[in-house]
This record gives sequence, structure tokens and C-alpha cells, in this order.
Amino acid sequence: MPKAYVVSCYRSISKPDQLAAYAKVAGPAIAAAGGRFLARGTAAKAMEDGVMERTVIIEFETLDAAMALYDSPMYQEAVKALGKDAVSRDMRVIEGV
Repeated sequence: MPKAYVVSCYRSISKPDQLAAYAKVAGPAIAAAGGRFLARGTAAKAMEDGVMERTVIIEFETLDAAMALYDSPMYQEAVKALGKDAVSRDMRVIEGV
């Protein structure tokens, strides 16, 4: 069974303090769901329509585990801490090859 990945590409961060509050709650929620950070930080280079902003890649053992993260009660607390207008991001769940 292939692994799965949650990929978050931030387009903009308007409230870094709320992003920090989110990260404090999201990290333990991701670990509890079986996630492992593979990469997180500002892009080294952006091509085509990319932006030089934060990107996060998290690995999960299964697609089901990756899909379950977002709706989990622990992760929803992190989403609440982030708020509605602190960041603009694109989150995707993809299955490994």
C-alpha cells in the first residue's frame, strides 16, 4: 500500500502570530494522526506560478490516515487557532507512487 502526503503551499501569510499559534497545536495533532514532516520552510526557488512562501510536506503511512487528519478534532483546534484570514494556502492530499 503506498504512502500518502499532505502538501500545503502558502500563497501569503498576513498574520504570522496566528500561524505560530496554529503550528503549536497542529504539530501534535499531525504527530497523533501518524504524520511525519518531510519538509517545511520557505521555498528555495519558485518557478512558473509559484510564490516564494512557506511549503509543508507531511508523510502518512496510508491515504486514509492522511485524509482523516483535517477533520480530526485535534487538527480542527489548530484550524480554529489559525482563523480565517491569517493565511492563504492550498492544501492537498496525494497518494504516493
